[in-house]
Amino acid sequence: MRFLYSRHMQHVFPERVTGIIEVDGIQSDFTVEAEVAELTARALKRLEAETESGFPEIQAWRRAYSTMGLKPTQYRCASEALLRRLRKDGSLPKLHPLIDLCNATSVAYALPVAVFDLDHVAGDLEVREAKGDEAYIAFSGETETPDAGEIIFADEDSYAHARRWANRQSRKSAVSAETARALIVTEALHDGGAEDVAKLTEELFRMIAGTFKVTGQTELLLSPDAVYDSVNAGGRAPVD
Repeated sequence: MRFLYSRHMQHVFPERVTGIIEVDGIQSDFTVEAEVAELTARALKRLEAETESGFPEIQAWRRAYSTMGLKPTQYRCASEALLRRLRKDGSLPKLHPLIDLCNATSVAYALPVAVFDLDHVAGDLEVREAKGDEAYIAFSGETETPDAGEIIFADEDSYAHARRWANRQSRKSAVSAETARALIVTEALHDGGAEDVAKLTEELFRMIAGTFKVTGQTELLLSPDAVYDSVNAGGRAPVD
Protein backbone atom coordinates (compact mmCIF):
# COMPACT_ATOMS: atom_id res chain seq x y z
CA MET A 1 0.00 0.00 0.00
CA ARG A 2 0.96 3.63 -0.42
CA PHE A 3 0.31 6.63 1.79
CA LEU A 4 0.31 9.96 -0.03
CA TYR A 5 -0.99 13.52 -0.21
CA SER A 6 -3.03 15.07 -3.02
CA ARG A 7 -1.65 17.91 -5.12
CA HIS A 8 -3.99 20.25 -3.30
CA MET A 9 -2.47 19.30 0.04
CA GLN A 10 1.04 19.57 -1.36
CA HIS A 11 0.32 23.10 -2.60
CA VAL A 12 -1.61 24.46 0.39
CA PHE A 13 0.51 22.90 3.14
CA PRO A 14 4.06 22.55 1.75
CA GLU A 15 5.53 22.85 5.26
CA ARG A 16 3.87 19.58 6.36
CA VAL A 17 6.20 16.74 7.39
CA THR A 18 5.07 13.20 8.14
CA GLY A 19 6.42 10.20 10.00
CA ILE A 20 5.23 6.71 9.04
CA ILE A 21 5.43 3.48 11.02
CA GLU A 22 4.08 0.23 9.59
CA VAL A 23 3.98 -2.80 11.89
CA ASP A 24 2.85 -6.41 11.61
CA GLY A 25 2.30 -8.94 14.38
CA ILE A 26 0.49 -6.75 16.94
CA GLN A 27 -1.10 -8.39 19.94
CA SER A 28 -3.29 -6.87 22.64
CA ASP A 29 -2.04 -8.71 25.74
CA PHE A 30 0.97 -6.49 26.51
CA THR A 31 1.36 -3.83 29.16
CA VAL A 32 2.64 -0.35 28.34
CA GLU A 33 1.93 1.30 31.69
CA ALA A 34 5.54 2.32 32.37
CA GLU A 35 6.00 3.87 28.93
CA VAL A 36 2.66 5.68 29.11
CA ALA A 37 3.45 7.03 32.57
CA GLU A 38 6.80 8.44 31.43
CA LEU A 39 5.35 10.03 28.30
CA THR A 40 2.35 11.59 30.02
CA ALA A 41 4.62 12.91 32.78
CA ARG A 42 6.59 14.78 30.13
CA ALA A 43 3.39 16.29 28.78
CA LEU A 44 2.10 17.23 32.23
CA LYS A 45 5.37 18.96 33.07
CA ARG A 46 5.06 21.05 29.93
CA LEU A 47 1.43 21.83 30.71
CA GLU A 48 2.48 23.22 34.09
CA ALA A 49 4.18 26.10 32.26
CA GLU A 50 1.39 26.90 29.81
CA THR A 51 -1.78 25.44 28.35
CA GLU A 52 -1.67 23.51 25.10
CA SER A 53 -3.05 26.45 23.11
CA GLY A 54 0.30 28.19 23.55
CA PHE A 55 2.38 25.33 22.17
CA PRO A 56 3.88 26.15 18.73
CA GLU A 57 2.89 22.69 17.50
CA ILE A 58 -0.76 23.32 18.35
CA GLN A 59 -0.73 26.89 17.07
CA ALA A 60 0.47 25.61 13.68
CA TRP A 61 -2.43 23.16 13.52
CA ARG A 62 -4.87 25.89 14.50
CA ARG A 63 -3.61 28.01 11.60
CA ALA A 64 -4.09 25.02 9.28
CA TYR A 65 -7.67 24.57 10.44
CA SER A 66 -8.34 28.25 9.83
CA THR A 67 -6.89 27.82 6.33
CA MET A 68 -9.34 24.94 5.79
CA GLY A 69 -12.21 27.25 6.76
CA LEU A 70 -12.80 25.59 10.13
CA LYS A 71 -13.04 27.21 13.56
CA PRO A 72 -9.92 25.94 15.40
CA THR A 73 -11.57 25.90 18.82
CA GLN A 74 -14.51 23.89 17.46
CA TYR A 75 -12.52 21.31 15.51
CA ARG A 76 -9.24 20.54 17.23
CA CYS A 77 -6.47 18.31 15.97
CA ALA A 78 -6.20 15.02 17.87
CA SER A 79 -3.13 16.01 19.89
CA GLU A 80 -4.77 19.21 21.16
CA ALA A 81 -7.88 17.26 22.18
CA LEU A 82 -5.75 14.72 24.06
CA LEU A 83 -3.70 17.43 25.77
CA ARG A 84 -6.87 19.20 26.92
CA ARG A 85 -8.16 15.93 28.36
CA LEU A 86 -4.84 15.21 30.07
CA ARG A 87 -4.71 18.70 31.57
CA LYS A 88 -8.23 18.40 32.97
CA ASP A 89 -8.21 14.75 34.07
CA GLY A 90 -4.54 14.15 34.79
CA SER A 91 -4.52 10.93 32.77
CA LEU A 92 -5.62 9.42 29.46
CA PRO A 93 -8.18 6.63 28.97
CA LYS A 94 -6.99 3.04 28.55
CA LEU A 95 -8.21 1.57 25.26
CA HIS A 96 -5.70 -0.86 23.70
CA PRO A 97 -1.96 -1.04 24.48
CA LEU A 98 -0.98 0.19 21.03
CA ILE A 99 -3.48 3.06 21.12
CA ASP A 100 -2.48 3.93 24.68
CA LEU A 101 1.17 4.11 23.66
CA CYS A 102 0.41 6.24 20.60
CA ASN A 103 -1.85 8.61 22.55
CA ALA A 104 0.81 9.07 25.22
CA THR A 105 3.42 9.76 22.57
CA SER A 106 1.05 12.26 20.96
CA VAL A 107 0.75 14.33 24.14
CA ALA A 108 4.47 14.09 24.89
CA TYR A 109 5.28 15.63 21.50
CA ALA A 110 2.06 17.66 21.05
CA LEU A 111 1.65 16.10 17.60
CA PRO A 112 -1.29 14.07 16.27
CA VAL A 113 -0.64 10.33 15.94
CA ALA A 114 -3.18 8.34 13.93
CA VAL A 115 -3.32 4.52 13.93
CA PHE A 116 -5.13 2.56 11.21
CA ASP A 117 -5.87 -1.16 11.12
CA LEU A 118 -4.53 -2.02 7.67
CA ASP A 119 -6.83 -5.01 7.26
CA HIS A 120 -9.70 -2.52 7.04
CA VAL A 121 -8.06 -0.11 4.59
CA ALA A 122 -8.57 -0.82 0.89
CA GLY A 123 -5.44 -0.17 -1.13
CA ASP A 124 -3.72 3.19 -0.93
CA LEU A 125 -4.53 5.80 1.71
CA GLU A 126 -4.55 9.40 0.49
CA VAL A 127 -4.97 12.67 2.38
CA ARG A 128 -7.14 14.67 0.00
CA GLU A 129 -10.21 16.79 -0.46
CA ALA A 130 -13.45 14.84 -0.22
CA LYS A 131 -15.57 14.55 -3.35
CA GLY A 132 -18.75 14.43 -1.29
CA ASP A 133 -19.64 10.79 -1.94
CA GLU A 134 -17.32 9.07 0.53
CA ALA A 135 -18.58 7.09 3.52
CA TYR A 136 -17.34 7.65 7.06
CA ILE A 137 -18.31 5.33 9.92
CA ALA A 138 -18.40 7.14 13.25
CA PHE A 139 -17.65 5.38 16.55
CA SER A 140 -21.39 5.56 17.24
CA GLY A 141 -21.89 3.28 14.25
CA GLU A 142 -23.59 5.95 12.18
CA THR A 143 -22.48 6.46 8.59
CA GLU A 144 -21.65 10.04 7.64
CA THR A 145 -20.78 11.69 4.34
CA PRO A 146 -18.00 14.31 4.55
CA ASP A 147 -18.74 17.54 2.72
CA ALA A 148 -17.09 18.06 -0.64
CA GLY A 149 -13.76 19.82 -0.07
CA GLU A 150 -13.28 18.53 3.48
CA ILE A 151 -9.81 17.05 4.06
CA ILE A 152 -10.05 13.30 4.68
CA PHE A 153 -7.92 10.16 4.72
CA ALA A 154 -9.48 8.20 1.85
CA ASP A 155 -8.83 4.67 0.63
CA GLU A 156 -9.44 3.23 -2.83
CA ASP A 157 -13.01 2.17 -1.93
CA SER A 158 -13.89 5.80 -1.08
CA TYR A 159 -14.05 5.22 2.65
CA ALA A 160 -12.97 8.15 4.78
CA HIS A 161 -10.79 6.83 7.60
CA ALA A 162 -10.39 10.26 9.18
CA ARG A 163 -12.34 13.51 8.92
CA ARG A 164 -11.11 17.11 8.99
CA TRP A 165 -7.53 15.95 8.48
CA ALA A 166 -6.28 15.18 12.01
CA ASN A 167 -9.55 15.75 13.87
CA ARG A 168 -11.48 12.45 14.05
CA GLN A 169 -10.76 8.88 12.97
CA SER A 170 -13.26 6.29 11.77
CA ARG A 171 -14.52 3.22 13.57
CA LYS A 172 -13.97 1.21 10.39
CA SER A 173 -10.17 1.07 10.74
CA ALA A 174 -9.89 1.56 14.50
CA VAL A 175 -7.45 -0.72 16.33
CA SER A 176 -9.09 -3.59 18.20
CA ALA A 177 -8.09 -6.84 19.92
CA GLU A 178 -8.10 -8.48 16.46
CA THR A 179 -5.71 -5.97 14.88
CA ALA A 180 -2.48 -7.51 13.55
CA ARG A 181 -1.22 -4.91 11.03
CA ALA A 182 -1.25 -1.17 11.56
CA LEU A 183 -0.17 2.02 9.87
CA ILE A 184 0.81 4.83 12.24
CA VAL A 185 0.96 8.39 10.93
CA THR A 186 2.26 11.49 12.70
CA GLU A 187 2.31 14.95 11.13
CA ALA A 188 3.74 18.36 11.97
CA LEU A 189 3.34 21.85 10.54
CA HIS A 190 5.44 24.00 12.88
CA ASP A 191 8.99 25.28 12.52
CA GLY A 192 11.30 22.47 13.56
CA GLY A 193 8.63 19.92 12.72
CA ALA A 194 10.95 17.69 10.71
CA GLU A 195 13.24 17.16 13.70
CA ASP A 196 10.34 16.54 16.08
CA VAL A 197 8.65 14.09 13.73
CA ALA A 198 11.91 12.19 13.31
CA LYS A 199 12.37 11.96 17.09
CA LEU A 200 8.77 10.91 17.67
CA THR A 201 8.88 8.26 14.95
CA GLU A 202 12.13 6.81 16.22
CA GLU A 203 11.04 6.73 19.88
CA LEU A 204 7.59 5.34 19.18
CA PHE A 205 8.87 2.63 16.85
CA ARG A 206 11.49 1.61 19.40
CA MET A 207 8.83 1.27 22.11
CA ILE A 208 6.43 -0.63 19.84
CA ALA A 209 9.11 -3.01 18.62
CA GLY A 210 10.40 -3.62 22.12
CA THR A 211 6.95 -4.18 23.61
CA PHE A 212 4.98 -5.99 20.92
CA LYS A 213 7.89 -7.86 19.26
CA VAL A 214 6.62 -6.92 15.81
CA THR A 215 8.11 -6.68 12.34
CA GLY A 216 8.02 -3.11 11.13
CA GLN A 217 9.49 -0.25 9.16
CA THR A 218 9.56 3.52 9.31
CA GLU A 219 9.88 6.37 6.86
CA LEU A 220 9.89 10.17 6.93
CA LEU A 221 8.02 12.16 4.28
CA LEU A 222 9.87 15.47 4.31
CA SER A 223 8.87 16.96 0.95
CA PRO A 224 5.32 17.95 -0.07
CA ASP A 225 5.11 15.28 -2.79
CA ALA A 226 6.79 12.45 -0.86
CA VAL A 227 4.99 9.09 -0.91
CA TYR A 228 5.25 6.15 1.46
CA ASP A 229 5.39 2.84 -0.43
CA SER A 230 5.28 -0.17 1.88
CA VAL A 231 7.13 -2.32 -0.67
CA ASN A 232 10.07 0.05 -1.16
CA ALA A 233 10.19 1.76 2.25
CA GLY A 234 13.38 1.97 4.23
CA GLY A 235 13.97 1.40 7.91
CA ARG A 236 12.76 -2.19 7.90
CA ALA A 237 13.52 -3.76 11.29
CA PRO A 238 12.44 -7.33 12.15
CA VAL A 239 12.38 -7.91 15.88
CA ASP A 240 12.96 -11.34 17.46
